[in-house]
Amino acid sequence: MTFNWILDEQADEKLKKFCVELEYQLRPKIMRFLMSRLEKECGGDFSCFYFDVDLGSRCITLSPKTPTRYISLIEADFEMEINRNCC
Repeated sequence: MTFNWILDEQADEKLKKFCVELEYQLRPKIMRFLMSRLEKECGGDFSCFYFDVDLGSRCITLSPKTPTRYISLIEADFEMEINRNCC
């Protein structure tokens, strides 16, 4: 899986460190989510999943780079489970 960081400002060292720490928190949570819903469809390979992380709005969304067939299967649950505290 790949994270695309959407920043309102130029990333300094402090912001880069924050992004790394946030990614360490997000990866296990998102991986558990994907495995619980798409383990059979993906065979454990989630490398085609892309996520946009907007630090300004504090939202994590499925990127359009993620295959549409997977987005349609998980989009509603993703919003509720992963992004429930955003926007």
